Amino acid sequence: MASLMDDLTQVLQNEITEYKKLITLSETMKEALIASDVPGVEAATARQEEVANDIQSLESKRVRIMNDIAAVLNMKETELKISVLEERLSTQPEEQKKLATVRTELKKTMDELGRVNATNQMLIHQAMELLEFDLNLFRSMRQAPETANYNKSAYNTGDLLGNRGFDAKQ
Repeated sequence: MASLMDDLTQVLQNEITEYKKLITLSETMKEALIASDVPGVEAATARQEEVANDIQSLESKRVRIMNDIAAVLNMKETELKISVLEERLSTQPEEQKKLATVRTELKKTMDELGRVNATNQMLIHQAMELLEFDLNLFRSMRQAPETANYNKSAYNTGDLLGNRGFDAKQ
């Protein structure tokens, strides 16, 4: 059981390290979004995908270790969480303290990542709104206004003014 606990705390420490890398990359992406640096955003996104793959492999390793611990403790795999494991370790205060420290640090790191991602989500949303505004502006520049010409039936003919702009001849 002790080796499983050591493995679990090591995997959780590795996850914290990877999540901190993700926070750094998210901060880099935030700066790239603010500067409208598309290549910078692409590079940060590619690097984030690599880190996410590393986190995914650590996550599967953590699940395997938790399943092994559940088997040793004669518990269902779905019932065992780190907080429950922490309670079960009341007879081993040193292991309990290590696990509690790692869990607290992981939670703090995840909260920080959530904050940075919320900021990036807002920046991306604003960038999309600005892009949509620019596209609408460019589209409207290419369209000429309709004239107020009517036919015999009093319907608008829908004639468009030419693209010549202002006619200075009088």
